[in-house]
Amino acid sequence: MALLADGVSALFIDGKLSEGNAGTFPTVNPATEEVLGVAADADAQDLGRAIEAARRAFDDTDWSRNIELRVRCVRQLRDAMRESVEELRALTISEVGAPRMLTAAAQLEGPVDDLAFAADTAESYCWEQDLGRAAPMGIPTRRTLAREAVGVVGAITPWNFPHQINLAKLGPALAAGNAVVLKPAPDTPWCAAVLGELIANHTDFPPGVVNIVTSSDHGLGALLAKDPRVDMVSFTGSTATGRSVMADAAATVKRVFLELGGKSAFVVLDDADLTGACSVSAFTAAVHAGQGCAITTRLVVPRARYDEAVAIAARTMSSIRPGDPNDPGTVCGPLISARQRDRVQSYLDLAIAEGGTFACGGGRPADKDVGYFIEPTVIAGLTNEARPAREEIFGPVLTVIAHDGDDDAVRIANDSPYGLSGTVYSADPSGPPGSPRGCGSAP
Repeated sequence: MALLADGVSALFIDGKLSEGNAGTFPTVNPATEEVLGVAADADAQDLGRAIEAARRAFDDTDWSRNIELRVRCVRQLRDAMRESVEELRALTISEVGAPRMLTAAAQLEGPVDDLAFAADTAESYCWEQDLGRAAPMGIPTRRTLAREAVGVVGAITPWNFPHQINLAKLGPALAAGNAVVLKPAPDTPWCAAVLGELIANHTDFPPGVVNIVTSSDHGLGALLAKDPRVDMVSFTGSTATGRSVMADAAATVKRVFLELGGKSAFVVLDDADLTGACSVSAFTAAVHAGQGCAITTRLVVPRARYDEAVAIAARTMSSIRPGDPNDPGTVCGPLISARQRDRVQSYLDLAIAEGGTFACGGGRPADKDVGYFIEPTVIAGLTNEARPAREEIFGPVLTVIAHDGDDDAVRIANDSPYGLSGTVYSADPSGPPGSPRGCGSAP
């Protein structure tokens, strides 16, 4: 059976595919600006039904205790996605604008394969451990450590790597015995909705264990975080929204997992191969049009070689032309929406206003009248205090910043409200003492 055969996706609530109370909303191909089809549009009542179904599945069935069933269901989902991988690939390219080459890895096939890790871990995990006898305060006891599922998990996911993030939340949570309500981003509803179809038709997941609620209403995320029937909320997205999610969840003192934005630094030390370092940094910043929270978008280089570094980065960036994501050679596709393209352009305009220059790029490609494209851009002449150097842009934009030695490089890398990732590039694999660990965003 073809996925989304009629161009309409459904909600998946309590084991059933259904329409949304708010009707439908369109999903758009960001490379062509064409409407692909429509997705079911959930309202607050639909979300409430999904939460209630998850609550019932967790409280009233043996899902959280039946390890064999959980392992089987997660593996069934993996197998169903593998069998439909070419349909899923075409969907991912058209709805996300993800370059085809990325669907062989982080945009599709990698996350699908990772479901096996969740299932295998659940199968081999020590869920209960006998800690033996003890007599604290003279009271004889027999102690057992039991690891149990949290309960109902609300998962709120973004649009940039939908399969990776949807499955990274669903797989472990389900394998551990939780019930889940997934609320995906409105920009990529089909990437989530197809999971509902596959689960409904190819797996033994009990009703209510997985619920998928697509909606054009951004306010549903707040309702999910606030609802007292939800035991934990897992959110990936912007730092500003993450703060709101944490505040909403605090009302019921539920557990919160946040993976937020980044403005990570690629630090090049004095002894590094400058050509290799700057080329790698520039290429990375352009992949998937820079739409990745862990991408290193600040290139921090020795001041004495600043102009050379800018030229190398610009040469690499200039060689990467935004193109059709369906082309196997495309590295940089479109941004997800006109809104996001305009946001990126506003930061480019701000870079000039704050005294920066473009070593390459700086706007829409001259040969792209259609699609939400931005040229890969290298910004020079800004310090780390400039807004384009400090704020997450989420586009194919690299800002080159000068440092005055290793300590100054670490200071610049850490002078950021974000963490998340970081790179230190040196000829010495160990680098100067403490340099990778000294960067607060470094692993």
